[in-house]
Amino acid sequence: MSTKRFLLTGSSGFIGTSLVRNLDAKRIPMVTLSRSRTQGTGPEHVWDPYAARPMTHPSNLEGVQAAVHLSGANVSGRRWTPAYRREILESRVKPTHALATLLAGLKTKPEVLVCASAIGIYGDRGNEVLSEDSPPGCDFLAEVCAEWEYAAQPARDAGIRVVHTRFGVVLSPNGGALKQMLPVFRCGLGGPLGSGRQWVSWITLADAIRAIEFAVERPSLFGAVNVASPNPVMNREFARALGRALHRPAILPAPAMALRMMFGEMAQSTILASQRVMPAKLTAAGFEFGSPEIAGAFGEVLSPAGE
Repeated sequence: MSTKRFLLTGSSGFIGTSLVRNLDAKRIPMVTLSRSRTQGTGPEHVWDPYAARPMTHPSNLEGVQAAVHLSGANVSGRRWTPAYRREILESRVKPTHALATLLAGLKTKPEVLVCASAIGIYGDRGNEVLSEDSPPGCDFLAEVCAEWEYAAQPARDAGIRVVHTRFGVVLSPNGGALKQMLPVFRCGLGGPLGSGRQWVSWITLADAIRAIEFAVERPSLFGAVNVASPNPVMNREFARALGRALHRPAILPAPAMALRMMFGEMAQSTILASQRVMPAKLTAAGFEFGSPEIAGAFGEVLSPAGE
């Protein structure tokens, strides 16, 4: 990594916390934006991305060479009521547009803006192999992701290189889907979800962080970039690999009907959706995955060092 000065949003979140720790270990200077004082690493500025004027002194952002924007309400674990659907959409679109507008207005603009996105943009696609050139799906999550990415348009219009990191399932015992799954699997009660034939596109947290840094450093990368292992697996293999890593059986299926009854649309669009995503742009740019296979990935993230 170079010594670019980073601007971060979402620095207290699942991915953001790890990114901050990684940059701090490399002594890379950081500025963070937060909706409240958190006393995090580096200079911190308060902003309100939902306000007409998000920052009192936007000039505090002058001198930042790279911005990484990680934000958005959690999409899994609860039903999508009309109110929560609005929260999911607004928590992504409004802060992204606000930040892109702030950066576009700086006298010295950053070289790059890396914005979080998700492979949910592709929708439920069965066995279709998906690259960054694949068209978006047409369900709620796909529409959210499309609007999320479009919200960065002010930065693009200002000549800033914008990268949309479309994350797959990020594996870490400390957050995301794996954290929710571990208690069940450790009790020997885990297994495939639904038919188990849906594709799971995943990446370890360590590789996700490295991919963000890689995107910052590679001027050839712009637009959508799939951040997922080149070896997606079907859900049943994902469950078997997790069971083997924990030395527990993983044979008890969770019926699709029961999941739909519990979580409604959320279940169909996330845990039952099939997305066979390939990281075409990362691979072409020379990115090397530290854990490209699911068995090794679980071995890494569930080791004492990984936890």
